[in-house]
Amino acid sequence: MSEPKVQVFFYGSYINFNVLKEVALIPDHFKTAKLSGYDIQIAPRANLIKSNQHCVYGILTTATHKELQRLYVDHAKGILGEIYLPEAVLVETLDGMWMPALCYIAPAMKPKKADKDYVDRIVLPGKEFKFPGWYIHRLESFKND
Repeated sequence: MSEPKVQVFFYGSYINFNVLKEVALIPDHFKTAKLSGYDIQIAPRANLIKSNQHCVYGILTTATHKELQRLYVDHAKGILGEIYLPEAVLVETLDGMWMPALCYIAPAMKPKKADKDYVDRIVLPGKEFKFPGWYIHRLESFKND
């Protein structure tokens, strides 16, 4: 029997399928989606902060708990040095469907300047996923911080 999958919302460099391949997580499907009530920060890694004035774009897909462990424990913590914890969220797909999902957020991150290449690993797929122009501009602004 195969391991069950859960819905997950990715918003940072994990929207980049080349990054996901590094931990053998290859989504078989995805939808572009937005998460209201949060804003994105990239300092030095992507993270979310609560905000009643913003929303965050990303992708909604599915993954097994083992895949999520490889992604958030082995990769995010082990390689990138950041601890992300799961939270339950409600995202809206671009076609207007509301879907529950897990979203991983770092409760604490030591602020540092974002690396331009890291930001590009988010911006380029964001353009492919048809994120709004204002949101792409928001992401690119972290190259200048």
